[in-house]
Amino acid sequence: MTANILLICGSLNQTTMMHRISEHLSGCRCYFTPFYATGLLGAFSKIGLLDFSILGGKHLKATQAYLAAHNLSVDYGGKAREYDAVITCTDLIVPGNIRGRRLILVQEGITEPEDFSFTLVRRLKLPRFIANTAATGLSDAYDFFCVASPGYRDFFVRKGVRRDKIVVTGIPNFDNARTFLANDFPEKHYVLVATSSVRETGKWDNRAQFLEKVGQIAGDRPLIFKLHPNENARRARREIEAVFPQANIYTEGNTNAMIANCDVLITQYSSVVYVGLALGKEVYSNFDVAELRRLMPIQNEGRSAQRIAEVCKQVVRTSLRHLRRPEARRRLSRKWRFSDG
Repeated sequence: MTANILLICGSLNQTTMMHRISEHLSGCRCYFTPFYATGLLGAFSKIGLLDFSILGGKHLKATQAYLAAHNLSVDYGGKAREYDAVITCTDLIVPGNIRGRRLILVQEGITEPEDFSFTLVRRLKLPRFIANTAATGLSDAYDFFCVASPGYRDFFVRKGVRRDKIVVTGIPNFDNARTFLANDFPEKHYVLVATSSVRETGKWDNRAQFLEKVGQIAGDRPLIFKLHPNENARRARREIEAVFPQANIYTEGNTNAMIANCDVLITQYSSVVYVGLALGKEVYSNFDVAELRRLMPIQNEGRSAQRIAEVCKQVVRTSLRHLRRPEARRRLSRKWRFSDG
């Protein structure tokens, strides 16, 4: 029997990850859905109250446009059929209709710092989305969690994720950085600043202090700013132009190409820092750079999507009763000890 696989999208990064994984699910029927929620959150998203998140707004429009452009089969909310397995890039919200099904979680990228909101979520059992990506992996609602590197395996175990559920596969979009060196971005030899949408997620961001740091690092070198897709672009542009009137500011464009052509990369909490590290750039981050080097996604020449698809196929072939036993998961995990993970 041919397996039905639901791939849950979200941001454009998550959507392209899902697409790449699906390309290796030969023999399966793959269906895609923009990110969704059930219950009260689902009701809020339908009336536009959550348009600042991947549940709506420009993230939803970008995902819909991508799915249409690539002629991918869409099943909004996974309602049209029964699924043998589900693949998603976040467990901050786990829709009610996929709970209890075979579920594979894929790490999207870097996670936010474990601040006060993370502490509240852990201690008071508050909804995980309050802590944003800092709470990635804490649902325990999945069967396997595909992560970027051995460093991230240890990182998530420290947070409380069960080791027997973690598989080091690498993650699509961050596993073959050298391919970004061949690009048509016209500028070269500059300082690139990749901002983050910290304020848009309700957290504190001292933008004035950050821009002061940028000035100290850049000196008199050319500056390019690439704004986060979720950021209030009008406000960010106004703040940057007040300090760096000569800087080029991009709200769109290929960030990876911009990183490939820069001499220095300055980030806040963005996953693109890993592209800079993989390409040997001089890198600055709000995170400790030595720790980022330990966590850095493995570079496996783009094989992560294939490996995640392999995990999914094995999960489909395994009975739920067997899959939910820790020792059985450990035996499966031993089959997936990839040479670079």
